[in-house]
Amino acid sequence: MQPGAAAAMEPAPGPQEKYQLITRNLQEVLGEDKLMAILKERELRIYWGTATTGKPHVAYFVPMSKIADFLKAGCEVTILFADLHAYLDNMKAPWELLELRTRYYEHVIKAMLESIGVPLDRLKFVRGTDYQLSKEYTLDVYRLSSVVTQHDAKKAGAEVVKQVEHPLLSGLLYPGLQALDEEYLKVDAQFGGVDQRKIFTFAEKYLPSLGYAKRVHLMNPMVPGLTGSKMSSSEEDSKIDLLDRKEDVKKKLKKAFCEPGNVENNGVLSFIKHVLFPLKSEFVVLREEKWGGNKTYTDYEALEKDFAEQVVHPGDLKNSVEVALNKLLDPIREKFNSPELKKLSSAAYPNPSKAKPGEKGTKNSEPEEVIPSRLDIRVGKVISVEKHPDADSLYVEKIDVGEAEPRTVVSGLVQFVPKEQLQDRLVVLLCNLKPQKMRGVESQGMVLCASSVGEPRQVEPLDPPAGCCAGERVYVEGYEGGEPDEELKPKKKVFEKLQADFRVSEDCVAQWKQRNFLTKLGRVSCKSLKGGTIS
Repeated sequence: MQPGAAAAMEPAPGPQEKYQLITRNLQEVLGEDKLMAILKERELRIYWGTATTGKPHVAYFVPMSKIADFLKAGCEVTILFADLHAYLDNMKAPWELLELRTRYYEHVIKAMLESIGVPLDRLKFVRGTDYQLSKEYTLDVYRLSSVVTQHDAKKAGAEVVKQVEHPLLSGLLYPGLQALDEEYLKVDAQFGGVDQRKIFTFAEKYLPSLGYAKRVHLMNPMVPGLTGSKMSSSEEDSKIDLLDRKEDVKKKLKKAFCEPGNVENNGVLSFIKHVLFPLKSEFVVLREEKWGGNKTYTDYEALEKDFAEQVVHPGDLKNSVEVALNKLLDPIREKFNSPELKKLSSAAYPNPSKAKPGEKGTKNSEPEEVIPSRLDIRVGKVISVEKHPDADSLYVEKIDVGEAEPRTVVSGLVQFVPKEQLQDRLVVLLCNLKPQKMRGVESQGMVLCASSVGEPRQVEPLDPPAGCCAGERVYVEGYEGGEPDEELKPKKKVFEKLQADFRVSEDCVAQWKQRNFLTKLGRVSCKSLKGGTIS
């Protein structure tokens, strides 16, 4: 038998099987009855569009894996590179970079599809400007603008178009163009994230007013980024770029929000559910033999259950995702290692730090910001406490901060906090100080404590809110975004400059410039040292 002959002999899926493939893992479908009616008659024609703005990141594997499902279901799939939309959305793609970024997207999306085994010859690729500048399309834009209210246009784009205090007219045009794309691409359905829902319902409301049919709309859930919020091109710490080096992938996953037992807003678990499982139908958790050895899961719910019950440790989960993700990224990295694509990448996304002197973005024109989001502060759980072998005033603690292994931390708390009060306690740990040896033992962090101002000196470790888990991020109110420095450079004294404004409020809450230290469960505090300092 020739290779592939067995696959050729498999019966084609029926309408119900196609429906299951098309809709699995989706959050919502608008027009289910119409979808089934089409599948009973012929193959579904569907499109997915992407505005060519910021660099695609690993969350783009989520729609890619659904496109694989659509092809398995026999759908005719069109991928739209929405270059004109990219410009209209508050000029996210400047006009002079539009062509370059569109070419970059074409190469990178095709490389992603090839890396997951999707045959490109079964897809149709279209640029928006191939038809959106035609006389017919332009006339329909005018026709649509004569019936759409400003209120409806603004509401439709609220989740997708960048919101600013004084919105541009271009942002109000955006939803109308996306609605018209359904007609001009001659499709039955549009696929996108659930953040597109308002645009989809806008299209259902207004296309019939031009005499065009209402389409089916298929919506993916929004996959959390590494910080627990939406993965976004504009938030560096929330995403892994497709061309990130293996060491960068490791570092970003190490920092990822992945609390033990917490399955909500867990970007690591979500990536497994929406990308790795649909592609492979299984996921292998890699573990050392002493922790039970490798375990293969053939359904996601079993993995989620084991993680919720803390049978699977966050460190093992992250390491396993790292291995699987690098297998997907390797062929993309290899393709973009060519001189031609390296040049395209640099031209499409120029490095702002290489701007001419005096221009925005140069190192000389804008001083380095010293803001709290540069600190990597996390909730830690003290696993063990021992006296330092060579220093009576120091403890050596092992502290779990949600990584594969606990950190070793040396702290001078012996005369202030009894050993038994530290054991199994939740603390607040600064994690991105440069490791340093303290009397021969390397310390990999600093336990943040409140200190009294007067004598005798009193010291109390800061307390995270009850219910926090090891590894949960601690941030200062108003500085939730931004990626912490990988390692604070001692010469720049970033921590020292920020620490000068650390205080304990009159109600014992830790603050920076009167802004509270927070976790997602509430305020960080101390037991009793009102008005104290924090170090």
